[in-house]
Amino acid sequence: MSDPAVARQPSASASTDAHRAAAPVRVGCAVLTVSDTRTLADDVSGALIRDGLTAAGHDVRDYRIVPDEPARIRETLAAWFARTDVQAVLSTGGTGIAARDTTYDVVVSLLEKRLDGFGELFRMLSYPEIGAAAMLSRAVAGVASGTVIVAMPGSRNAVGLAMEKLVLPELAHVVFELTKQASKSANR
Repeated sequence: MSDPAVARQPSASASTDAHRAAAPVRVGCAVLTVSDTRTLADDVSGALIRDGLTAAGHDVRDYRIVPDEPARIRETLAAWFARTDVQAVLSTGGTGIAARDTTYDVVVSLLEKRLDGFGELFRMLSYPEIGAAAMLSRAVAGVASGTVIVAMPGSRNAVGLAMEKLVLPELAHVVFELTKQASKSANR
C-alpha cells in the first residue's frame, strides 16, 4: 500500500478539502475477518487492514475472526456499534456470491444509509485487474447505528486496492461527515 498521505492530495473542491482538514486525525476502528478457514496466523487480509489503519494513524480498537454465519456476524457488529470508541468497522470476506458468503446480506440489512459510491468505485477499480469478474463482488459500505461500515472482499489484492484507493484516503472525512451535525448540536 502506498502512503495514505499521498492519496489525500488536494481535490478540485474547496469544500471537500475543508472537510478533510476538519476531519479527525484518528478514527477508532474495529476489524472483522469473516472466514470459515482463516486463523490469526494466516489472516493476510485482516492484517493488511490493521496495518494500513495503523500506518495512517488510526486506532484499531478490536479485531476478530468469525465464521461466515449470519448470527455470528450480526452479533459481532452489534457489539461494536454499541461501543463509543469505535467509529468505523472494516470487514473482509463473505462479499461474493457463494452460498456461504453472507457478510453482504447481514451488513445491508443493518444499513441506515448506503454509500453506494464505495461499491461502484471498488468494482470500477477492480475491472482493470480482474476483468468482468469484478461484477461478482458485493463490496458495500454505509452507516449502521451511527458507525461507518465497509465490507470488502476477502482477497489480499481486493483489500489492498480498497484500502489504498478508497478507504484510507476518505475514512476520516466520512467520519467527519457522519458526526459533524452532532458536534454542532453539542456546541450550542
